[in-house]
Formats: sequence, structure tokens, C-alpha cells
Amino acid sequence: MTGAPFLVPPPRDETELLDRANALAGYTLGELARRISLPIPRDLKRDKGWVGMLLERYLGASAGSKPEQDFAEIGVELKTIPVDATGRPLETTFVCVAPLTGNSGVTWQNSHVRHKLGRVLWIPVEGERAIPLAERHVGAPLLWSPNDEEEHQLQRDWEELMDMIVLGQVEQITARHGEVLQIRPKAANSKALTEGIGRHGQPIMTLPRGFYLKKTFTAALLARHFLL
Repeated sequence: MTGAPFLVPPPRDETELLDRANALAGYTLGELARRISLPIPRDLKRDKGWVGMLLERYLGASAGSKPEQDFAEIGVELKTIPVDATGRPLETTFVCVAPLTGNSGVTWQNSHVRHKLGRVLWIPVEGERAIPLAERHVGAPLLWSPNDEEEHQLQRDWEELMDMIVLGQVEQITARHGEVLQIRPKAANSKALTEGIGRHGQPIMTLPRGFYLKKTFTAALLARHFLL
């Protein structure tokens, strides 16, 4: 893990990606950031994507902020997940922006959510606030695809939530809707509005929304694979 991580080429296959991710396990975020001279923020309040960005540098992610998977060449998405001392997730996991208009012909099979969650490299990172950001350790990685039951749960929630959007009920959606997948506002502030569909089919301006995986879903996923 020496040399210039800025120039790490995209991994050729899943094995190479997993090898790189395993090589990061046990290091602190500070050690990794200092090695590539990446400034370390005091906390993540204004830099929510910093941990993911740091690990992307070492892993050779290519997508940046583009809507494709982080490792588009091999079809893998990277998700860092902050966990507590027992390995349980501390927050929900952002999947992608929820489309509020232009949804005719969109099905679960061709949805952005399914595309993003088809193959995921999960990297747990210590996330308890009592631990300074630079001293938080990176955990062992997990390469995951939804099994039949998980896929069914995700599809059911996605279809319920998308029905509400299409039927003009976006303003009625709360974080309680959905068993494993939820929709929440995703905006830096309340002035960042986007177009949606109102109750009578009319265009409305509303907060952008995002799809998030609930903690119960990711906790079960991590527990099963790491035998917590």
C-alpha cells in the first residue's frame, strides 16, 4: 500500500477489489488520509462523504458523483457503513436519489435502486462520536448481493413507495413507510426544491428525496456475514 493512491487504476475484477479492501482493514482513517496528504475534517457534519471518498482513492473507484456504480467496469457499488463497538450500524444507508417525475415504464427490474444494490462492497468503519474521526478504524470488507428474500423485501418496499410517488402522495411519505427501504428528504437546505407530482396530478415543488436502507436491514446483513 505504498506509492501514489491517487493513481490507483480501477480493479480488474472482484478478487482484486476485495484484496485492496482487505489491505485497508485495521488502519485508522487518519493513517490512510495522511499517507495521501488528504486533509482530515474535524467531524463529518459538513463532510458526510469524506470517509467514502478516502476509501475510493485507495480502491480505485471511477464513478465519482456519476449515477453509475462506483466500480462500473465490474458492476460493484461501494458503501461505507459506520458501526458501533458491537458492529451494529449507527445510521441508515443512502442508496440513490428517488425519481419524483418521469416514472412511466420504470419497474423494479430496471430501477436505479436495484442497479445500485445488485452487488455491493460494504466496508464497516468505527462511527461512534466519542472516537475522534482520525482515530476510527476501518473494518473487514464484505462483498454482497441480495439473496431471494432480501430482493423480495426490497422490491416490495420499492413498489409501495414508487406507487405513492406516482399517485401524487410524495408529501405523505414518512420514514416509517417501507419495511427495509425508506424514502426521506435529501437536501442541504429547505430552499433546494425539485419538481414532483401533486395529489391531483399537477406539478408541485417539493424537497428532493432519497432512498435509504433501514438500519434493521443492514444490521441483519452484517450480523449474518460476520456472525455477530
